[in-house]
Amino acid sequence: MKKIINDPSNFVEESIDGLIKSHPDIYSIAKDNNRVVTRAKKSSNKVGIVTGGGSGHLPVFTGYIGKGFLDACAVGSVFASPSVDQMFSAIKNANNGNGVLCIIGNYGGDVMNFEMACEMAEAEGIKTKKVIVADDIASAKISEKEKRRGIAGMIFVFKIAGAIAETGVSLDDVFKTATEANNNIRTLGVAMSPCILPEAGKPTFQIGDDEIEIGMGIHGEPGIKREKLKPANDLVDDLYKRIIEDSGIKSNDHIAIMINSLGATPLEELYIISKRVNENLLNSKIKNIKTFVGRYATSMEMAGMSITTLKLNDNLKKYLFENSECPFWNN
Repeated sequence: MKKIINDPSNFVEESIDGLIKSHPDIYSIAKDNNRVVTRAKKSSNKVGIVTGGGSGHLPVFTGYIGKGFLDACAVGSVFASPSVDQMFSAIKNANNGNGVLCIIGNYGGDVMNFEMACEMAEAEGIKTKKVIVADDIASAKISEKEKRRGIAGMIFVFKIAGAIAETGVSLDDVFKTATEANNNIRTLGVAMSPCILPEAGKPTFQIGDDEIEIGMGIHGEPGIKREKLKPANDLVDDLYKRIIEDSGIKSNDHIAIMINSLGATPLEELYIISKRVNENLLNSKIKNIKTFVGRYATSMEMAGMSITTLKLNDNLKKYLFENSECPFWNN
């Protein structure tokens, strides 16, 4: 194992500390919980936006705190759910008296703990609602969309919910728009190598040097199929076809695209992927309003990438492109 770390047991705390010290104008640690990150300057007169999840995925989850994005985030250990108390703290720290929307990746521990945290918050008079992000088309059929995992598409939900919340609308209105975004995202990825958890010191899964796995999850969960590595264009064409068919996106629709590195895949390769995706969109007469390319939702140092589509309407387009203050997002 080769990692630039100190004591593996301090990996999460030191990462959080470094993030805050690097961006003190954006992030702060909650006074009541050292595993909760908040905005450096608390907002007011708006719905609070909260998320939470395991470490190892930066910028998800913690990185998307900031004006026009999240208000607070509960931080779990690597690939592990935050505790109920941590999530409850995040909700309390995000509360401005107008309710809190919790945006949750569809993982059992995250969902269960947030449900309990929301019950605790409601008992203290804090109104909450939940949006469970489920964009990974590899993890369940469209008829069972509620079972799908939440992966890179959740950043689009964070951005749109955060932007509309800044306008001062009600919790119900923020929930409605966040749900609309959630219903219009689709993601499919491919893994080419495992990652190594700091405290485990061994790969999370095994895969041959000449193999890839279509649809593998960001924690190494099984995908659709394992096959031999093939040229980028052939791989992209396969992923593109699956995403478009599942999403129902058609000619003349407007969309945004995210080409995301799972950690180790470099930008040059992402732009080769982006080139082919945009060629396919042009051939399909689908209007791509914006392509986002970079590391948006990672899995430590896993090699691989994902493609996300967001089908846009005027409402979603408006809030996707509102200004925000976040080190990991550039409109």
